[in-house]
Amino acid sequence: MNGIYRKSLARGLLAAAALVGFAAAAGAAPVSDPQLAKVVAQGKTLFTQSKFDGNGRVCQSCHLGGGLEPGRRPDGKPIPSLANAAAVFPRYKARAGRVFTLADQVRACIGGALEGKDPGEGSEEVTALVVYLTSLSQGKAIDMGGQPQ
Repeated sequence: MNGIYRKSLARGLLAAAALVGFAAAAGAAPVSDPQLAKVVAQGKTLFTQSKFDGNGRVCQSCHLGGGLEPGRRPDGKPIPSLANAAAVFPRYKARAGRVFTLADQVRACIGGALEGKDPGEGSEEVTALVVYLTSLSQGKAIDMGGQPQ
């Protein structure tokens, strides 16, 4: 094994380990696939930093602790954590008169509470946020239509 290859491999392994550790620090079980861990990290960055050209809030403005703690909507109403969000979607939303997926809910929050620009269905941003939220629910029992915790 030549020196350049060894250094490149070492950097790659360190980066993968950092990403897996990042996912674990987010409250999720470690993600063994480095590419998936990278998307979890991107989702957490969006969750904690992206304003989506809105009113200055980020997802974490309402969903505290990276989504792992109960939070408050902009009107002050308490909301549960997102620790099992991926386990309770899809769910029927009576107000909308249809079934919402987790991606639909993410887009609704961006357009609603954040008053932001919708990244669009199937966008990289929505996908990364859904992957991040799913990482928070890893190990939770599926309870479609169940209550957020």
